[in-house]
Amino acid sequence: MTMLAESVLEVEVVRSARRRKTIEARLVDGVLRVQLPGWMSAEEEAKAVDKMRSRFERAAATKRIDLLARAERLAERHDLPLPASISWAEQQTLWGTCTPSTGVLRISSRLAAWPDWVLDYVIVHELAHLIELNHNERFHILEARYPKAERAIGFLIAQGWSFA
Repeated sequence: MTMLAESVLEVEVVRSARRRKTIEARLVDGVLRVQLPGWMSAEEEAKAVDKMRSRFERAAATKRIDLLARAERLAERHDLPLPASISWAEQQTLWGTCTPSTGVLRISSRLAAWPDWVLDYVIVHELAHLIELNHNERFHILEARYPKAERAIGFLIAQGWSFA
């Protein structure tokens, strides 16, 4: 199930004999300029370009979402505490993280491309950790305050995301 529309981001590849290892990407006049070592194969180049394009598309998707306003609305609606702060993170294996001692939540930027009810579930999940650290019965009761929790969990499992 693909949630992102096909990319419309134009890409310019710049190879450099001086560049030894690093790959860099930045937007220049609306074009994604990917700079990479000249020795890279076409296959390695394609992977690098896809990776950079995905990062920039995720970053663009996160800009449309006001995470703090969303967390405040969900906290009030489901009688959960407000976070001290909430921000996007470039997380590969986690949907979100919570530091209960500071009240800081971090949400995977990958969720910005998925349905809003999945993002809302992950925020509620992390807000519940502000009350209960462990995934025990009390935690699951808090998490179940979100009416689409089971549906969102099913969606995340279908995407290959597992529960730790």
